Amino acid sequence: MTTQISRWTDIRQNVLAGLTSSFALVPECIAFALVAQLNPLMGLYGAFIICTVTAVFGGRPGMISGAAGSMAVVIVALVVQHGAQYFLLTVILSGLLMLLFGALRLGKLIRMVPHPVMLGFVNGLAIVIALAQLEHFKQPGAGGPQWLQGTPLLIMAALVAFTMLIVYLLPRLTKVIPPALAAIVGVGLLSQLLHLPTRTLGDMAHIAGNLPVFHFPDVPLNLETLRIVTPYAVLMAIVGLLETLLTFNLTDDITATRGQPNRECLALGAANLLSGLFGGMGGCAMIGQTMINLGSGGRSRLSGMVSGMMILLFILFLSPLIERIPLAALVGVMFVVAQQTFAWGSLRVLGKVPRHDALVIVAVTIITVFTDLAVAVLCGIVIAALNFAWQHASEIRADEALSEQGGKTYVPHGTLFFASATHFLELFDPQEDPRQVVVDCRHLHLADHSAVAALENLCERYAKAGKQLQLTHLSRRSRDLLARAGMTI
Repeated sequence: MTTQISRWTDIRQNVLAGLTSSFALVPECIAFALVAQLNPLMGLYGAFIICTVTAVFGGRPGMISGAAGSMAVVIVALVVQHGAQYFLLTVILSGLLMLLFGALRLGKLIRMVPHPVMLGFVNGLAIVIALAQLEHFKQPGAGGPQWLQGTPLLIMAALVAFTMLIVYLLPRLTKVIPPALAAIVGVGLLSQLLHLPTRTLGDMAHIAGNLPVFHFPDVPLNLETLRIVTPYAVLMAIVGLLETLLTFNLTDDITATRGQPNRECLALGAANLLSGLFGGMGGCAMIGQTMINLGSGGRSRLSGMVSGMMILLFILFLSPLIERIPLAALVGVMFVVAQQTFAWGSLRVLGKVPRHDALVIVAVTIITVFTDLAVAVLCGIVIAALNFAWQHASEIRADEALSEQGGKTYVPHGTLFFASATHFLELFDPQEDPRQVVVDCRHLHLADHSAVAALENLCERYAKAGKQLQLTHLSRRSRDLLARAGMTI
């Protein structure tokens, strides 16, 4: 009996979590479609297909995927210059690239992303989420969007604040209903009962439509078309995989479970492929909606499936009701998500962690806000890698000892690679050393071809000085590396 009650509670919790995240998906997908200058229904179709497919077949239950803004902004130029049909082919090609990435089992590479980069990613996206909500405080004007003023601004701000209060305070009273869902429904009912003059979801776009229909993009299939769409497809695939795998890692940390990154990449690729074939936008994991889902108790595949299917129901049957939801309620929820997503603890540790780690956190945060995620993560990894190389390069050293026979032994310690090769050679003195020199390599790790070149250089220096150099205690891996390079020991 207890097991049945627990199972029912889990199902109810995941269904409500999926319903809550679906409300948050709709305005985001519409907004991203408008940013890409596409029909809003393309964003909703993409959200339905991508969210459902990744929930059913993906490797990370509890994560919500949909038509993402990070992928929308990279294809604006393509849509403007060549139209929506070329965009759909780009989505299909990016899905194939994601499938290839997963098939090659490259998803595990995300484990190499340093923790400071993760913190910068989270902080940057939290700021981006918050800044994106400010657009809803504007209204169309003669010279473009204008900031709300007077009574409309006061009503909007009051409803946003009221939504945030519900989200923060309701968990203290009950945890039966997800606070975000209660806030959206409560503020929606309040605005309808009081006939408040505030913007609703229907003011963004009308979302009524039919089932998505299979349609291969109407473009000429030739090398010129491939030349046009391939750069955009590669960029979409990179951005989509990065955001998905970083959100994947964050979800792992929050739920204290381990997902399957390669399976998630395969599911995401298949989802984008289907989305392009059925007239939808490309997409990836969405950190804001994932945080809403997790915060509402969504932990299983059911929550993602409900979220995706609700998008389809909104399109087919429920658009008159959904279009009445005040934007203020959704903005308030997303402000809370941004606040809860930001890693506030990272601010406290900035002065305690090594300066290079603090630099990575700040740099990735700023670059994410002002450019895009792919550039930010790449810069963060490069900074972290350069620091790692510098640290290891500076740690290489050598002990020296003279033998009774008049020879000399060097015992180097550390890793010999491209960054440490110069310092390694400076440890030796071919001109002053005796005629017999031994390099004991038991504590030396050879990492790359630069290490081989450094040892060849060292042997040549001693040979020119008329002295004999002997390498001893090389590991099997080091011997194989030297053998492949053709260096005799």
